[in-house]
Amino acid sequence: MKTITPLHPGLWQISLPFQGEPGIIGSYLLASHNALALIDPGPTTMLDALLAAIRETGHAPEDITHILLTHIHFDHAGATGNLLAHTPQAGVYVHSIGAPHLLDTTKVVTSATRIYGERMQTLWGEISSVPASRLHILEDSDTLTLADLTLQVHYTPGHAIHHVIFFDPRTRDLFAGDVAGVRLQDIDYVRPPTPPPDLDLEAWVKSIETLRTLQPTALYLSHFGPVYQVDQHLDILQTRLFQWGEFLLQGIRSGKDEEDLLKLLIAHTQPELLAIAHDEHTLARYEIATNYRMTVQGYKRYWQKKHPERLQK
Repeated sequence: MKTITPLHPGLWQISLPFQGEPGIIGSYLLASHNALALIDPGPTTMLDALLAAIRETGHAPEDITHILLTHIHFDHAGATGNLLAHTPQAGVYVHSIGAPHLLDTTKVVTSATRIYGERMQTLWGEISSVPASRLHILEDSDTLTLADLTLQVHYTPGHAIHHVIFFDPRTRDLFAGDVAGVRLQDIDYVRPPTPPPDLDLEAWVKSIETLRTLQPTALYLSHFGPVYQVDQHLDILQTRLFQWGEFLLQGIRSGKDEEDLLKLLIAHTQPELLAIAHDEHTLARYEIATNYRMTVQGYKRYWQKKHPERLQK
């Protein structure tokens, strides 16, 4: 897979070789007259690859004016603080709920270290804070002007409480982060990314409706690449979000622990993906993009927090 893919004039998709696998984590570079925007720079472990890819498009990192974050999860935004040393003109744009965690990364790093342990540095690298002078707050229905380019900001919780999407009303391109799910290129399979702590199915359905209302011609996924069959893709995502949730709810109600739930979900869902992909390696690639354990943890927290009444037998 190529490191950079021109999508149309002034727009490139960047493939970051996360854990040695291209085509799983992607950034987008958007050029306008005297403005250059980078959407979701990825983790710090991919910073050198990101900088090289930007140069490969014919631009210099020093020319970036906007770093746009769909949300602050490390696979999307982990490199942001360190990237600023290479992008002296750039401001960082993030939803107001995510902003405090960029200003001081101590809390999110401590929390993530409890989850990832010794793998923390290998996966994500150093997570540096963003100076207040470089940070710009986004809210729902904001409009960003990048020279002759306009991007609409829409608040889209469900996957994360601090999630936004960026929409270009001229081209109808929609940069979807994770709210439109995971679908690796050339694999006709949509997987819901449902990590803790913010999974909210009701909010996610409203966000999917926001995406539909905008009528995009393309969804640009962070994991990974463009989707042009928008309605079909969103239908599958919404259906699978609830199917997986109900399946795990039955396991939780029957007293299964996390390990048992993990085994049940893998046995229930993995054959469908394998039948589509015909390739064991694809299973591993989807697991890198959004892993089963965090899926289980996300649904468990959702049912306990949002619908404790449904946990009763």
